[in-house]
This record gives sequence, C-alpha cells and structure tokens, in this order.
Amino acid sequence: MTTIEVDEDERGPWTVLRIRGELDLVTSPRIRRRVHDAVAGGRHDLVIDLSAVRFCDSSGVGVLIAARRLLRSCGGRLRLILPEAVIESGDGHVDRVLSALGVRRLFEVYGDVPAAVEEVS
Repeated sequence: MTTIEVDEDERGPWTVLRIRGELDLVTSPRIRRRVHDAVAGGRHDLVIDLSAVRFCDSSGVGVLIAARRLLRSCGGRLRLILPEAVIESGDGHVDRVLSALGVRRLFEVYGDVPAAVEEVS
C-alpha cells in the first residue's frame, strides 16, 4: 500500500510542507490539494521538503511542476529540499528522477529548510 505523510509548518513568510513516503499516482492528489489549500489561504511562498520521499514517479513530478506554475502565476515562490548528503550517497531518488526527466533546472533546490527560508532571492 502506498503511503504518504505531510506536515505543515510556517517559517516567516514561508509555508513548509514536509513530505514522507511515496509520491506517486495514488498520493500525488493529496500533495496537489495541500499546495492549492496553501495558495487559497494566501500563502504564496512554499518550501516542499522532499528529503524523506523514498519514491517519486512521473505523477509526483507533475505535481511539483504544477505547484511551480501555480505559485509563479500568483507571484509566489517554490523551493525544494533535496539534501546534498542524500544525493551524494546515491539515495537521492527524487533528484535522479527530476534530472532524468530534464526538469530539475526548473526548481530552486536547497539542502535543508533553514537555507531555503532565508530571505535571499
């Protein structure tokens, strides 16, 4: 059974969604809803922490691209967390998927939440 957990936190102007589990066809609608709920609530600066996502398929990537498009349309920002240690160890599944699909360059990627929420744009 596919599972996903999402925690939400506020860091200044940033809304941080920490995702754990598998981001796939079954779970991606839940992430899409959380992003839409944040935007509907007036929160247009979003960090999606993918450091605990152990699997991501094309529907998960689609949710990330749609989130980017939505936030850009309302003048917001999207930043992804993909820890360097995970990438360097070869466990960076999400990073490999984004790179293989040629879309990693679309995202602002940070190693951790504190770096992502600093007000440098």
